[in-house]
Amino acid sequence: MNNSNVTDRTNLVDTAAAQGSFNTFSKALIAAGLTDTLKGTGPYTVFAPTDAAFKKLPADKLDNWLKPENKAELISVLKYHVTLGRVPGSEVGKLKEAKTVQGQSASIKMVGEKVTIDGANVNLDDIPSSNGVIHAIDEVLMPTQH
Repeated sequence: MNNSNVTDRTNLVDTAAAQGSFNTFSKALIAAGLTDTLKGTGPYTVFAPTDAAFKKLPADKLDNWLKPENKAELISVLKYHVTLGRVPGSEVGKLKEAKTVQGQSASIKMVGEKVTIDGANVNLDDIPSSNGVIHAIDEVLMPTQH
């Protein structure tokens, strides 16, 4: 993946869209109405599921989330991928958990040399933007249901 077309003056939403591997995540942000938030001041750290991560979901899961009547659940899931503050990849592995803007915390562990968040591998870290940083993950994280 080439980050050279993205400068750190670009916000998180535009940065994710420009990467080419976060198309589904970008589409979900638009459907949830969260683009303005992630274009805001921040800073935020986004653990963004790749398009391949979304393909691992059950066939109808994403389609159901994208329906207007399920917008609240989609917002909850997406906010579970975002934390306040800019956490570089070099620091993520030192954390035990990440407090998400959704309200719950996601568990962070080192597995050998790999960092995981709620069991998802962090595949690419430190994609810079003007208002935060993006770390790619290989699974869609799911907050616990209350």
